[in-house]
Amino acid sequence: MILIVDLLLMIIDVTYSILCAVVRTFLHPRLKSIDGELCLITGAGGVLGRLFVLEFAKEGAHLVLWDCDTAANERTAQLARELGVEVRTYTVDLSKRQSIYDAAERVRAEVGDVSILVNNAGVVAGRRLLECPDELLERTLLVNCHALFWMTKAFLPQMKARNHGHIVTIASALGLFTTACVEDYCASKFGAVGFHESLAHELRAENHDGIKTTLVCPYIVDTGMFSGCEIRKEIRNLIPPLEPLYTVQQSMKAILGEQEMICIPRIMYIVFIARALLPWEANVVAYRFTGGDKCMMPFIKNAETKTSGGHIQSS
Repeated sequence: MILIVDLLLMIIDVTYSILCAVVRTFLHPRLKSIDGELCLITGAGGVLGRLFVLEFAKEGAHLVLWDCDTAANERTAQLARELGVEVRTYTVDLSKRQSIYDAAERVRAEVGDVSILVNNAGVVAGRRLLECPDELLERTLLVNCHALFWMTKAFLPQMKARNHGHIVTIASALGLFTTACVEDYCASKFGAVGFHESLAHELRAENHDGIKTTLVCPYIVDTGMFSGCEIRKEIRNLIPPLEPLYTVQQSMKAILGEQEMICIPRIMYIVFIARALLPWEANVVAYRFTGGDKCMMPFIKNAETKTSGGHIQSS
């Protein structure tokens, strides 16, 4: 009897959740205020990172900016200061666990407790698997995936103590489905998605309802990170690379609306569902039709001219 009641309640909850998601798709959700919140953004010197910084600055958040490129980070900070917000910058190598922990200690001592954590930084080796040095493969996994564990361990305890905070993971559509020649990136983003979802479940199971999570999975963004990537021309006209500002603005709506997950554009949900439901061979046929199976090959050929220290830096 208890099982039947719980099953009925689950069906009601699932139905309610679906209806809420449908309504949220067509209506603008109420956006929360983050004025005065302390927001830490990684990869703040890159294209997307800089845009996130400016959007959070417009909302009145105090900012902590992390990047391995000191000069680029400072340029972002100056733009944010012109909007009248408090900004502190730190040069941090996210591939080094101790660098993260040391910088986190400095932030707590010098600025205070972070209440919004935006894990934006990422890299890709831009080499074929058998031609890629092991250290470049390792760095992709360290920056894009392992750093999420260390960042969370560094800043989540303070959020739990107050039952207040928001953790944002900027993943990728390539964390939901794959393509050839970017094994390091796909593996790291699949790891990022898995980590984020498990963390979200943990927070709910522990009744930390005041700590929100948002997973962002955009299609290829036109930042130069995957320069040269091409799908079939007709499909490319239908789904062109995303404009960076549009990507960040859509992400901000999801964050401020406390949306748990967003795919940008929405058509990526269809691709994700198809991958889960269709047989492997059917997905292969679809990839070939769209040109998705070989879309990264031109990117790999162009990658050597786009590298910095052996890696293509995150947007």
